[in-house]
Amino acid sequence: MFVQITKEEFSKEVLKKAWYQTNNIIWTILFLYPLISIIDVIYNPEIWVHFLIVRLITDIVIYGLYTFFKTKRYNYRILLHITFFLLSCTSAVLCNMVNIQQLTVYFLVYSSLILFFNMQVFWEPVHSIIQSLIALILLTIFFNAINDNSVDMFVSNGGQFFFIVASVSCLIPSARFKVLEREARSQLLIEKSNEQLKNQNRDIVEKNAIIDMQYERLLKMDEQKNSFINIAGHDLKNLIGSIIMSNNMIKEEDYRLSADQKEFTDYITEAADKMQYMLNKLMDVKEIESPELKFNLEIFDINVEVRRIFRGLMETSQMKNIHLVDSILKLPLNVKLDKVFAGQVFQNLLSNAIKFSQTNNNIRVVTSLQRQKFVFEIIDEGIAIGQDELDMMFNKLKTLNEANTTQESRLGLGLSIAKLITHEMGGELFYRSDDSGNYFRVEFHVIN
Repeated sequence: MFVQITKEEFSKEVLKKAWYQTNNIIWTILFLYPLISIIDVIYNPEIWVHFLIVRLITDIVIYGLYTFFKTKRYNYRILLHITFFLLSCTSAVLCNMVNIQQLTVYFLVYSSLILFFNMQVFWEPVHSIIQSLIALILLTIFFNAINDNSVDMFVSNGGQFFFIVASVSCLIPSARFKVLEREARSQLLIEKSNEQLKNQNRDIVEKNAIIDMQYERLLKMDEQKNSFINIAGHDLKNLIGSIIMSNNMIKEEDYRLSADQKEFTDYITEAADKMQYMLNKLMDVKEIESPELKFNLEIFDINVEVRRIFRGLMETSQMKNIHLVDSILKLPLNVKLDKVFAGQVFQNLLSNAIKFSQTNNNIRVVTSLQRQKFVFEIIDEGIAIGQDELDMMFNKLKTLNEANTTQESRLGLGLSIAKLITHEMGGELFYRSDDSGNYFRVEFHVIN
């Protein structure tokens, strides 16, 4: 997860951090600065009341400025500069008014104020340097104005501590400013990351709700599908039963039938039995919902099955004036497959090839043995169906766009079923459509 921070966001977060630190400084000064008068009581009892008043007035001014700057959202640095200047003025005056014996104490107090300020403030180090220079200038001005002592005595009685603290404390804001900037960046990153996580969680919850709704919808559709299959299956069972019963009644009077009629009744019987077998398979709900169909495997000569299907589709091809070329091996090749479903694969492929082929065209049906595999091939050298359309027909139960108004509606259901059954029985199915025509190939392992 990548979080990006803009300059405006970072500046806003830094400003918030700076005002937080400024609040701490101002309120600490407001509460503690008048308490420094305790030192005045101890070391300068004759002037402590006057300076208490000065400190209280300073507090009031600082509080007024703080309220004004906070309300107007002015630059916090200006407020800190004014506050520091007011503290420096009163401290510089005191340092020049007290006796030389108490000077060290007041220099230490002044140094403590500068140190506290620089340890809490959040600004660029140049501002602390400016305030230290202002403090030195104020000390110099008031020294020349009201102090009668020499410079050496002034410096040696605490002045040296003040200069050291004022100089060294200027280094603190530099490191502190960088640390607080990193904290502000980290805080902003955490807040934005949390917000992003909340949004993602909200999206996930919404998507889960959609998925639950879709799942409920699919469950209902699945129930409707099973209900439809059950109803349609039972109706088809009744129809097939009627066909079988009617065909058996015809067979009972076979002495009235010609040879061709007897052949047709045998064909009806065989076709009805296969339809009943496949329907029973599909009617088993557990098998419909399972990832694999359960086949009744048996050993048989697959060339005989191909030849039977070839002969069965001869009449259909003749009606379209299409010539089927027989290149089926006479050599028996035994396989262990479900005979009904294997025959359905060959019938679907060949019937679709006839359906999509052009009038006065030749379609070759070839079987062979290659690398211990039975190979079934359909070679149509007519106009190509198109590789894209074949892909759709073999992979989706979808009506293809008609290439022209004279072509038949092309449904990929039969070819999709052929592909599924071939793979389920351990075989392979290939197809191709290009300038040389249309080509279909099925491979099954033979047994010794």
